[in-house]
Amino acid sequence: MSSRKDGRSPFEIRDITLTRNYLPHAEGSCFVKLGDTHVIIAASVQNSVPPWLQGQGTGWITAEYGMLPRSTHTRNRRPTSAMQQNGRTMEIQRVIGRALRAVTDFKKLGERTITIDCDVVNADGGTRVASIIGAAIALHDACTWMLEKNMIERQLMSELVAAISVGVVNGEVAVDLSYTEDSSADVDMNIVMTESCDLVEIQGTAEGSTFDRAQLDAMIDAAECSIKTIIDIQKQALGLS
Repeated sequence: MSSRKDGRSPFEIRDITLTRNYLPHAEGSCFVKLGDTHVIIAASVQNSVPPWLQGQGTGWITAEYGMLPRSTHTRNRRPTSAMQQNGRTMEIQRVIGRALRAVTDFKKLGERTITIDCDVVNADGGTRVASIIGAAIALHDACTWMLEKNMIERQLMSELVAAISVGVVNGEVAVDLSYTEDSSADVDMNIVMTESCDLVEIQGTAEGSTFDRAQLDAMIDAAECSIKTIIDIQKQALGLS
């Protein structure tokens, strides 16, 4: 697989565009374009915490994720219409929240919650990846907003965090899988990593065939290189580089 259907090399990620302050009313927001996967992210600061944290003086960071009805080739039902969220939605929400809490001192928030809403406008593979990439931007801006309002004493994010999909397609390791590649991959994996290259999460499945330790190491190495590139793009968007 020296060249993919879209002309990329195996270790080449799709074009990334990060538009900050996309929503005028949110404390932090970002419109992410990862190839043809487009996600709108909003960070909202609320002066309350879940019941199980009340009275402890600590804050919380959580995420909600959804796909708009025509973000895919066929219409998805809205969660409000279906009366419940499906397992995939809940899984993605949790990984987004874990990724952000891994790099944020949320205990210094006071009794506040920052909720990250991720709404997929168009899906072509890697929607959770794009959500995490943009969520880090929106959260950083929300923390900066709180700092400017003297609600916190310092920026609470210690570093950035990003994610990438990686897999084995036609017997070869490739990063940032499109929907077509993802649906036919022998191995499908999503990796979340911090700016300092610490792993937050590895989600990997043998879809068409099993994979060995050497392939796993190759996928993690490829993901690390891609995530370093993505974090550089995040830094440029935030004016940190």
